[in-house]
Amino acid sequence: MAQKLLMPKATAVWLVDNTALSFDQIAEFCKLHPLEVKAIADGESAQGIKGLDPISTGQLSREEIARGEGNPNHKLKISEPKVRVPESKRKGPRYTPVSKRQDRPNAILWLVRNHPELKDAQISRLVGTTKSTIEQIRDRTHWNSANLTPMDPVTLGLCSQIDLDLEVEKSAKDRPLPSAEEMDNATLASAHDMESLGNSVSENSEDKQMSADEVFSRFASLKSDGDENSDEEDDSKS
Repeated sequence: MAQKLLMPKATAVWLVDNTALSFDQIAEFCKLHPLEVKAIADGESAQGIKGLDPISTGQLSREEIARGEGNPNHKLKISEPKVRVPESKRKGPRYTPVSKRQDRPNAILWLVRNHPELKDAQISRLVGTTKSTIEQIRDRTHWNSANLTPMDPVTLGLCSQIDLDLEVEKSAKDRPLPSAEEMDNATLASAHDMESLGNSVSENSEDKQMSADEVFSRFASLKSDGDENSDEEDDSKS
């Protein structure tokens, strides 16, 4: 992979100010047009851009600059980096260990039941399966449907809780807004309705409560019954 120059315009500003390289050499090295380099030298372009020293960044050596200054036809070559950064691999389908592949149908069944908002592509990313398998489990046409048990894919180690939460959050964002009819059905009860309900409850509670006279009358009857019982006991003793 060819190395790319870091901040080409800032590098061109530094080379114009600090070297005797030609405009064509700087333009070719920085992938700019010669007229643009000339505008930088005349102060008509790149105003306010601070020059970037390509020597300090390791992209150009002093010897290479000296060769270019001595030979106007010399093409500057970017220095090889001292440290190679590995290229990021293209993200493919999730790899599932062989020992856990038998648990994937159980995880798919758990996701289908507990998160019906997830799309097949999201479930496929989480547990590393195919859309046909997901459809078979949804339709109960899977060859082992009778023996499947819903199991959390996080507990099985097929995906992380963070990945699951991200997919659920993403599907929630894609969910359409509730319609006007649903909003009307979900409105709170009015204050008048709540007040009438409170009045009915209070009336029922008042009906069930005993007045003070009733309480004292019952207490008096109990007391009189107790006195009669005590008199009968005294008569029997005498």
